[in-house]
Amino acid sequence: MYKEFFELDDIPFTLTPDPRFIVFTPSYNEVLASLYYGLENAKGLIVMTGEVGTGKTTALRWILRRLDASVLAAYVFNPRLSIDEFYHHVTQMLGIKDWNNKAELLAIMGKVLEERHRRGLRTVIIIDEAHELSDYVLEEIRLLLNFESDNAKHLQIVLTGQQELKDKLNQANLRQLKQRVALRCTMHAFPNVEEVDRYITERLVIAGSKQPKIFSPDAVELIYQCSEGIPRNINNICDNAMLTAYGAGSRTIDRKTVEEVADNLDMLPQTSRKTPEMPMLDDSFIGSGSVMSPGTRDEIWSNVNRPSVANIAQNGGYTNGQAKSNGFKIDDIDDIDLELDEYGGFY
Repeated sequence: MYKEFFELDDIPFTLTPDPRFIVFTPSYNEVLASLYYGLENAKGLIVMTGEVGTGKTTALRWILRRLDASVLAAYVFNPRLSIDEFYHHVTQMLGIKDWNNKAELLAIMGKVLEERHRRGLRTVIIIDEAHELSDYVLEEIRLLLNFESDNAKHLQIVLTGQQELKDKLNQANLRQLKQRVALRCTMHAFPNVEEVDRYITERLVIAGSKQPKIFSPDAVELIYQCSEGIPRNINNICDNAMLTAYGAGSRTIDRKTVEEVADNLDMLPQTSRKTPEMPMLDDSFIGSGSVMSPGTRDEIWSNVNRPSVANIAQNGGYTNGQAKSNGFKIDDIDDIDLELDEYGGFY
């Protein structure tokens, strides 16, 4: 309804996990870099957790679109599977059709994965909402990780889910699976109002806005407080605020409009939140092989130190609906902020 009013090519604040609208804020880049590192270096089992609405699925879909053609990937978005249903997904991905029992299936699967590895091909299973997987399926995942040679994993698995996934992996009966987690990363909410402002502005730019600063600074501040920095909440508030502004015939959105919308959505702030500390990791992790499509690494890192909106405006504004890059290269990085937990090898 408001798309033509604000002269947009697309709706900027939908609740669907559309990877076209991914915004490379510093905190989001940390997670993308973690996933890139784990897949590029064949880490075996990767676990990504985050609060509801922080953008985990969007990150997964962004990564999936950039996997190299040599990578065979299965994306499981419904985790409430029985063991038979889980193996049905896996066999469909690998093209295995004729098997009579689990023992025969595992034997065939082992040969297929070994042959793919010998040819330099990668195989990846990505499971979303993994906190809802049963303990029985998680045990089967542990067994699949045993497909390996002396120095390489033949199958990579990415588990992503809410904070409950951490609790599940801490169960005594799943301690063997926990020991096989090679890399962990956490999707945080935006830690400050600057990242929220960047998120809002760049989504408007991606949607085709020529005047992306339609939210006043006070409005952005209140959006940060009401949303607690969670992207899905930001999208919901901004979408409703733009609809309200359209109804009022206003091309700018002030704090009062946001307050009205947040009240209707029952999202007015109750308590303040703290900004989490981020550990550091240098850039020595970059591997020599490549499972991602060309340019993915540069696409991630060229956005680490994207210029602010004010700096962009001073340098000529936006071009073709996209923010200008400042030419930042991965080779220029001395330190990379990642939240990673590495374990000492596989068992």
